[in-house]
Amino acid sequence: MSEKRIIEINGVKLEVDLSTARRVDEFRVGDTVKVLRNQGSGVTVEPGVIVEFVNFKSLPTIQIAVFKTSMWDGNRIEFLDYNAESKGLEIVACGEHELRLEKNSIVDKMNAAIEEYQHRADDLRAKRDWFLKYFGKYFDKKPEDEGVGF
Repeated sequence: MSEKRIIEINGVKLEVDLSTARRVDEFRVGDTVKVLRNQGSGVTVEPGVIVEFVNFKSLPTIQIAVFKTSMWDGNRIEFLDYNAESKGLEIVACGEHELRLEKNSIVDKMNAAIEEYQHRADDLRAKRDWFLKYFGKYFDKKPEDEGVGF
């Protein structure tokens, strides 16, 4: 008879005996997760979605899209690689009642960010064009055009 026990490897619980391992937590591509990130500046919990399982022989990795939606980070998506070498990261499954990532809401936030960056780019183009139109004349002057002045 085999002796089974539950062990934890980098935050992932496995039921193990001498010949097999069965994962207690089950993740699928598209599942929402909470990502606990322990950085030097503090600990944060961020919403994420599992994007892909990459089955490298030496270091199996879970790729997670983390949604940054704060006044400090703006609205952006950051991709994390979660594996045995990930330092300061933990993931846990997230129930539907805990976290809802609405596709339309995220797309709306991304569209707003695109519009904001487009506005910034248009503003910089207008400033560049104004500079070239007015200040360019000063740099194009020839010394004889300036005359002798005291």
